[in-house]
Amino acid sequence: MASRDTPPATSYAPSDVPSGVVAVFLTIPFAFILPELVFGFLVWTLVAATHVARPLLHGWVLYVSLTSFLISLMFLLSYLLGFYKRFESWKVLDSLYHGTTGILYMSAAVLQAHATIISESSNLNEYYINTAASFFAFLTTLLYILHAFSIYYH
Repeated sequence: MASRDTPPATSYAPSDVPSGVVAVFLTIPFAFILPELVFGFLVWTLVAATHVARPLLHGWVLYVSLTSFLISLMFLLSYLLGFYKRFESWKVLDSLYHGTTGILYMSAAVLQAHATIISESSNLNEYYINTAASFFAFLTTLLYILHAFSIYYH
């Protein structure tokens, strides 16, 4: 039976959780968030800047990249402001989110590569923009998968 003198636990966060802005950006699992945001932002701005040849292809890429950007931004703010300290299973949530997003981003990157192949015969400027969007989509996919595995094994 627990003693009445022991104070209730106010934080479930383990000791290996970084605290502060510098620690979040320098600790390996969490250091992936900023590049995910930057490259994800590049994906959806590049896709939004192109002519929509196939609405379903570009729509899915925009949906995945924009939604992932917003949720990753919320994760970053949660780490910077310390909201994660209230929950015991934040690592599981983070790993599941980044793993699922990695899979969804892979599908979006493949569809963006297909849209790039389709746009090859049209305007050369559109082709270059689609090529850059495909490159950044695959790079962002890699970052999300690395984040999911590193937070899982951290």
